[in-house]
Amino acid sequence: MWLFSSLNVSAQAARHAIPIISTDSARVDTPLLVCTSPDNCNDQKDLIDVFRNVLHHGAGKRADTGAIKSTKLRVSVVPAAGYTLQTDIAGVVAANAAFYTHKDANASTITTSFTYTKRDQIILPLQANIWTLGNKYNIVIDWRYLYYPSYTYGLGGYTSALNGYVIDFSAIHLHQALLRQLAPDMYAGVGYNLDYFWNIYEMNPPGNKVTDFETYGFARTEFASGFTFNFLYDNRKSSINPDKGNYVNVVYRPNLTVFGNTATWRSLIVDLRKYVKFPASTNNVLAFWSYEWLTVNGKAPYLMLPNTGGDPYSNTGRGYIQGRFRGNSMAYVEAEYRFGISRDGLLGGVVFANAESFTEQTSNNFETLAPGWGAGIRLKFNKFSRTNVALDYGFGLNGSGGLFVNIGEVF
Repeated sequence: MWLFSSLNVSAQAARHAIPIISTDSARVDTPLLVCTSPDNCNDQKDLIDVFRNVLHHGAGKRADTGAIKSTKLRVSVVPAAGYTLQTDIAGVVAANAAFYTHKDANASTITTSFTYTKRDQIILPLQANIWTLGNKYNIVIDWRYLYYPSYTYGLGGYTSALNGYVIDFSAIHLHQALLRQLAPDMYAGVGYNLDYFWNIYEMNPPGNKVTDFETYGFARTEFASGFTFNFLYDNRKSSINPDKGNYVNVVYRPNLTVFGNTATWRSLIVDLRKYVKFPASTNNVLAFWSYEWLTVNGKAPYLMLPNTGGDPYSNTGRGYIQGRFRGNSMAYVEAEYRFGISRDGLLGGVVFANAESFTEQTSNNFETLAPGWGAGIRLKFNKFSRTNVALDYGFGLNGSGGLFVNIGEVF
């Protein structure tokens, strides 16, 4: 029954990380999102209902236990399977714990998983989002270990898919931040990020030519360390499946030599999202996303350069394999229309289009545009939190395409 579960189990960067594959609606923001007329939860159906009726014919209606704010840990452990173009088939064991530090606080979460893929990759994250009384402070932790041989295609937008080859590496990412509430739905704070890559090898690169990685500055290890300055505005009622609202997340990261970097470089990420019900009288949603990832100055490590699918939850660039394009800076936009299909809410659909551009090494200008487009279906996984299983097929230029799977919406 867990075959639909995704490798990208955390869904998207949001006000706080989403617990991994939980059937308990404590995974959503406070106040909890509830079904509203005409889509009353009692009349709605999700995959959990389907499985319950198969295993126990005539099973009664479920209660939304997530509405009970308890300081006790609610722990879920579940096996899953996933698929991405970069990993192929993957097996996942995921676990999460949800709790409230106080009844007047958002749900705090701790999530982890172990993923092993057909391409011998290992992914081991540990994420935590802790909310204090009145949501005055938010402690965010994102730690990850990766053994992640993956494809690279060079720098800029003129690269060819025929020149892709595998870079083998291991990595540790230790990211943490403390945010303070400035006003309702608005937060600011500081953090510290450390990224370390080792055992970096180019596996069977194109023969008789110097690769872009070698020209850029190949090394067996890469290291980055720096404080972050964070701003967040999020007035969505749910980060899993927003139906209206706005999201703004800005992260400025100066990596100075005093923190161990071989040279100073600075990066800036601006993540903007907007959700509008369309038509207004329905639950259909128009969603817009802009993700700008800029190297402000200096020279970032090659494996930390902006790249397709390189956002925290690997969701940019549906239609292309992760890492298909890479450059000093990235500009990205996407729009998606989400609509219901079945009256009971179990089945829905989406159509989407996106475009990405990367700066060229010689000019540092945006010179090319790579569009992506596609469609998908949505299966309601949890009707109380409105969590969907997202199954999309995306297309790109020059025959690029593939299946993309998520728990929760892509953005």
